[in-house]
Amino acid sequence: MATFLYRLGRFSFRRRRLVALLWVGLLVLAGVGAAALKGPTSSDFSIPGTEAQRAVDLLRDRMPEASADGATARVVLAAPSGGTVTDPAGKAAVERVVGRLKAAPQVASVTDPYRAGAVSADGRIAYTQVTYKATPIDVTGEARDALAAAAEPGRAAGLQVEMGGTATEGMPEQSATEVIGVAVAAVVLIITFGSLIAAGLPLLTAILGVGIAMAAITAATGLFEMSSTTSTLALMLGLAVAIDYALFIVSRYRHELAEGRSGEEAAGRAAGTAGSAVVFAGLTVVIALAGLAVVGIPILTEMGLAAAFAVVVAVLIALSLLPALLGLAGRRVLGGRLPGLRGGGTRHGKAPLGERWARFVVRRPLPVLLVAVAGLGVVAAPALDLRLGLPGDEIAASGSTQRKAYDLLAEGFGPGFNGPLMVVVDGGGSGQARASAQRFAGEVKGMADVAAVTPPLVDRTGDTAVLSVVPESGPSTERTEDLVSQIRDRSDATGVEAMVTGQTAMAIDVSAKLGQALAPYLAVVVGLAFILLMLVFRSLLVPLKATLGFLLTVAATFGAVVAVFQWGWLAGLLGVAETGPIMSILPVFLIGVVFGLAMDYQVFLVTRMREEHVHGAAPAEAVVTGFRHGARVVTAAAVIMIAVFAGFVASGESMIKMMGFALAAGVAFDAFVVRMTIVPAVMALSGRAAWWLPGWLARAVPNVDVEGERLRHLLDDAGRPAPGREPARARS
Repeated sequence: MATFLYRLGRFSFRRRRLVALLWVGLLVLAGVGAAALKGPTSSDFSIPGTEAQRAVDLLRDRMPEASADGATARVVLAAPSGGTVTDPAGKAAVERVVGRLKAAPQVASVTDPYRAGAVSADGRIAYTQVTYKATPIDVTGEARDALAAAAEPGRAAGLQVEMGGTATEGMPEQSATEVIGVAVAAVVLIITFGSLIAAGLPLLTAILGVGIAMAAITAATGLFEMSSTTSTLALMLGLAVAIDYALFIVSRYRHELAEGRSGEEAAGRAAGTAGSAVVFAGLTVVIALAGLAVVGIPILTEMGLAAAFAVVVAVLIALSLLPALLGLAGRRVLGGRLPGLRGGGTRHGKAPLGERWARFVVRRPLPVLLVAVAGLGVVAAPALDLRLGLPGDEIAASGSTQRKAYDLLAEGFGPGFNGPLMVVVDGGGSGQARASAQRFAGEVKGMADVAAVTPPLVDRTGDTAVLSVVPESGPSTERTEDLVSQIRDRSDATGVEAMVTGQTAMAIDVSAKLGQALAPYLAVVVGLAFILLMLVFRSLLVPLKATLGFLLTVAATFGAVVAVFQWGWLAGLLGVAETGPIMSILPVFLIGVVFGLAMDYQVFLVTRMREEHVHGAAPAEAVVTGFRHGARVVTAAAVIMIAVFAGFVASGESMIKMMGFALAAGVAFDAFVVRMTIVPAVMALSGRAAWWLPGWLARAVPNVDVEGERLRHLLDDAGRPAPGREPARARS
């Protein structure tokens, strides 16, 4: 692989204008495709195999008029202080709003608050439920505008009119929060290289790569139904890894130039050595993200595949376009140093900070290891209280109409009215669904935490009935989860074929399925990490240490997320308006992403240690030397990753905010505590045993040569000076 990449790097350097034009053309082509094919995005969750999904499928077949998978809106109307919605003026205003809603496009049904008993006991608050014929993704802009316009008669009469539900969720606009991460990345690159030109190349390639990936994903929305968060997550990861991969290659290119090699040769060697590590690092991220498909949840699959595509684009650009841009920049990547910045050099004979830190760890490996592990253990402790869920309007921004509608409904009727349960009774073709549903409704009324049960609605054949159960607790509480379980258990006990569905039940089933998938997926990822690292480093202890360190990172990250988003620690500082369950898709997705990023740092740090070991350095000195070569670049890469992810904490979307924080925390824990503290400590304690591999296993596994050792020998045989050897002309 290293030899192929070496030749690719030299070719791109020689034909730099052609390669650059090809990539620019690809960007234009992707942009045209995005403009022509762009389609709507969705916030829906389809969870095959769950009871809630089976109930929806049954209603779609037998009671299409119920529009079980259709968009919904809750319109809440509140009279001003001292007034009611039951007096003549208030009632007339409510009826005008209801009339406008019934005439709106795509509406299947609108409940009358007065006939349905949807008026609070004090008469001040009423609500109506609007059901659409279309799914949330298919609700047109005209229908959303008509929904908003329907509130005008009520507001004109002095009523407060607020709306929540899936029909109110428009397509989220792409925010500019990523600009924060790019700005910080620019500062870090300038400090790392001490040169504006060298710092600008990773940013340029990252922007181009992200542009291509985002345009392609946008074009795909016209062909496939995709989540509204897919593009943001792909942007988040694509931007971070694109900058990091370019950073590693530019750093190696500058090193080769400083050794006295020509630009073309330096580009080839940088692509063959650092580029090999980039390929492997990118492969681990792609495998981890694409592996999310095994969980069996469509939205998680598309998120993983989209982000994996962005990573693939980042790797291809780093290996082909970046050498071309290096050719266009020439030796100016070494020039233009800014005053006060050393760009990685030493000063007054003083060792770099990374080397001093490595020597400190190597001298005291056991105390450092114990302190680092204990620290991560303390941070991980809150993860024991991890609760998964899919929070809705209750965590919306406090000033939004969705949150105001949620609060008004909870005030007037109780929090359970924000998350009613739909119970579907299957009569089994006997035509006795009504009787069965009525008996079952009596059973449910006697359960704890039940506020109300509506009379059953029956289809024309009498084979299927639907009744609504309103819990006393909010939709994302443990009591509501327990109620769903009790209803399902009662169905089994009574022999009535009853299934619980609705948005609340769907969210509970999603969380349960993801919770069950967490351990198997973690086992797959850890097993994959062990095998890949064993191939790369030809060692048993190195991959074992890497995977155990990864588990520490994941545990500490979960702990930090629970502390902030579930317990509310630092919530005000981070702009977390409401605490609640952790997004159920976060743990599985976080494991995949952090695994890939953790292996990035593992590869870039430990390959240099292995290189020194192979060349005969003592174990402790190999750790120090390898750390000295890789620490500055890995530190810069980690800071850039953290900055890019942390920029998304400012997002107004709670899911994106949580993911940005989790990824930033995961990178910080893994890069600075696990890879740059625990790894050198364990390597120092292990000595030569760190690189031991049984002979039979060494013969069985292929040598992937990530560090480019075969390329070194090839170039030596060809008469070219090997990396680290100063050519004769440079000595004169």
